[in-house]
Amino acid sequence: MRITLDSLEALEAIHRHGTFAGAAKALHKVQSAVSYSIRQLEEGLGVELFDRAGHRAVLTDAGRAVLEEGRQLISRARRIETIAARFHENWEPRVVIVIDGILPIEPIMRVLRTMADDGVPTHIQLKVEFLGGVQDRFEKDDADIMLAKDYARSGRLTEHALPPMEVVLVAAASHPLASTPGPLALASLHAHVELTVHDSSESKRLVDARLFGCPRVFYLSDFATKKQGIAMGLGFGWMPQYLVRDELAVGTMCTVPFKGGSHYAFTPVLVHPADRPLGRAGSMFLRLLAGDPATPVATPAKRRRSRR
Repeated sequence: MRITLDSLEALEAIHRHGTFAGAAKALHKVQSAVSYSIRQLEEGLGVELFDRAGHRAVLTDAGRAVLEEGRQLISRARRIETIAARFHENWEPRVVIVIDGILPIEPIMRVLRTMADDGVPTHIQLKVEFLGGVQDRFEKDDADIMLAKDYARSGRLTEHALPPMEVVLVAAASHPLASTPGPLALASLHAHVELTVHDSSESKRLVDARLFGCPRVFYLSDFATKKQGIAMGLGFGWMPQYLVRDELAVGTMCTVPFKGGSHYAFTPVLVHPADRPLGRAGSMFLRLLAGDPATPVATPAKRRRSRR
């Protein structure tokens, strides 16, 4: 048999109000319609749901069991209606975001927390890649958004600038470069191990122009690992300033005085397909991220194809 939500709602209303008449009034129906729904439900299930001997409608044991399960179905149905109404209001069912791992995750989590607190119904999936791997993953997965340090620009993509970030060349205070007077020539750096984060792409479409070409280069999986290697004195390398700010402040790490420059800034971008404008959730994500006052900000620099 087919159990209808109308019959379950009638069952719940009768139990709550104690009479068929009270249930009819609460449901804005005539009493005969409520009685018919219950009679159809009883005939379909083959059990009596109410003891009608008294003045009030009292649930039988079977009625109580059916009501308990029915309330769960009613709750689920109302939830579905709420979700459907939100999607009708242009909320995307799902948003896939690919992030360059050099970017701070905390501001992104704050944005997602705000969206969750606001009851945004969209399912959001985050994926982390590095350098060219960001765009590779973005294209391979047909993702909706990528947060990139750099990417191969084209007319098929639309970008939105985010607050600039600063990157600094660092070594541990115990590393030989920390006690070598500067400014240092490239040859001085070549005497030491260079640490960098491995490009996670298969295409290798982006060349890391910030590499120093040292004879010994260790490629690491992410910036957390790279920071640990630098802190241990394993080598030197570029780090986003927000990750080493505390270490620089207390002196456990120091800036390497390279004569070609120990700092550079870049402007990360939020990118999406030009033929697929951001929906309501994507637009909210962009608006909150671009306006997050806690996003690390560096002095704005001229846009260039900068690398780690």
